[in-house]
Amino acid sequence: MAKGSMTKRQMVPQAHQALDNMKYEIAAEMGLPVYQGSEDYWGNLTSRDCGAVGGHMVKRMISWAEQAMANTPAAQMPSKTK
Repeated sequence: MAKGSMTKRQMVPQAHQALDNMKYEIAAEMGLPVYQGSEDYWGNLTSRDCGAVGGHMVKRMISWAEQAMANTPAAQMPSKTK
């Protein structure tokens, strides 16, 4: 792999199913015609719509992280990992 190339590596592999569920939940909220179990084929959607789902996922995860941080004393916050 070339220098600077990104690898698709999940930080918490156990979260895959939860992230997949969130993706389809958000797509449904946006009224997009994709359904869980469709083998991740979203070829009938525009790139803009697919990107919007990802953007909403990030916003939701940031919100959850901010709430968790607000409810956790600083001494209990996890330290930075490599």
